[in-house]
Amino acid sequence: MLSSPNKPKPFLPLINRIAIYFLTTFSDATRRPNGTVNRRFLGLLDRSYSPNDTPINGVFTKDVTVNAEHNVWFRLFTPTEATAGDETKTASLPVIIFFHGGGFSYLSPASIPYEAVCRRFCRKINAVVVSVNYRLTPENRYPSQYKDGESVLKFLDENKYILPENADISKCFIAGDSAGANIAHHIAVRVCKAGLRNIKVIGLVSIQPFFGGEERTEAEIFLEGSPLVSMARTDWLWKVFLPKGSNRDHGAANVSGPNAEDLSGLDYPDTLVFVSGFDPLNDWQKRLLG
Repeated sequence: MLSSPNKPKPFLPLINRIAIYFLTTFSDATRRPNGTVNRRFLGLLDRSYSPNDTPINGVFTKDVTVNAEHNVWFRLFTPTEATAGDETKTASLPVIIFFHGGGFSYLSPASIPYEAVCRRFCRKINAVVVSVNYRLTPENRYPSQYKDGESVLKFLDENKYILPENADISKCFIAGDSAGANIAHHIAVRVCKAGLRNIKVIGLVSIQPFFGGEERTEAEIFLEGSPLVSMARTDWLWKVFLPKGSNRDHGAANVSGPNAEDLSGLDYPDTLVFVSGFDPLNDWQKRLLG
């Protein structure tokens, strides 16, 4: 099946194919045989933007530290309309708390792709966006990323003044893509259990969430060799993320398996899941939908 000439392939412009080739080649090259990541080499590839309090295309940004010891911070994206004029000040804005992807091991809110996408969310949706920086693997295994994400929500819950005056914390959405969507799911579960005093999470946006398990699904086998995602690559990412001695049926990875959290008794937020037909993990994503 892996070598089938009828295997579907996504159409991608040449510039995208080149970008994906270099991204996968060089990110794979940063992985050392001893299970660590060459951060110095990775720094040459991960280009980033600094925050800017001068509006650019209708959005200004600033970075806020939550836990300096663990390097937990977030980049706050605010549309200029949020502070311009009496009429717009009275219009409440939803708050999107976003977790970036990168297999738990790569990238940050300052990385060019995520700076761009959060800036676009802010401008197009007219929302305040909180893009979270969490600890990365393999230096920091599970559950560091979940603890960091939860600490940001608690910080915002206790420090609303950090947000623009018209940010409506009763209309908060947790969102993420890939590994960030995995984190968003588990943060939603934690928030349901622990509760928040002021923030109300009313929705979860899960973009091609990074889930998995020991089973090799039909999509993983049939779409092996797709851009970005391969079984070897995802296996390595799970290996350096999950607790030592665990397998991919751990509840953090297999959210529909026997070790998964039971959501039936929780006030789990309404959820929008984006699934790509060319994503080898799409079978795992569909299982979240029941």
